[in-house]
Amino acid sequence: MTVVTDPRSAPAQQSLQLILARNLISTLSTAAFIVDPDGTVVFYNEAAGDFVGMSYEETGKVPLSELRAALAPVDAEGRPIDPAELPVAIAVREQRPVHETHRARPPHEDELTVEILALPLIGPDDSHEGTIVVFWPHAGGSQ
Repeated sequence: MTVVTDPRSAPAQQSLQLILARNLISTLSTAAFIVDPDGTVVFYNEAAGDFVGMSYEETGKVPLSELRAALAPVDAEGRPIDPAELPVAIAVREQRPVHETHRARPPHEDELTVEILALPLIGPDDSHEGTIVVFWPHAGGSQ
């Protein structure tokens, strides 16, 4: 019998939507992660790992707040953005797609402008199964 001492590495029953989403984002060259309805990042791809400076293989599942801290999103004046106003929070709360542009201070990089797209995953019974978040540097660079 295997005893799991770290809850981040514990196997979990995931919906088909989360499994398929993980398969999809693992093939993307654009940074992406998946958040379950409880606010846990259940997977992020290699590009997201490069962006935040830690691979999924190193961390396993992490609270959304931990990934958010690594991205350090800020407003135009450089103040941290209220977590409830970030695209992922809005997509989870309102179960609708959200696209916004924000500033971020990823580890080991200068502050830059990023595009963020959050897409809710809705199950066959209209249940919220999670959210895919895709983000990339803004075409204009750091503004």
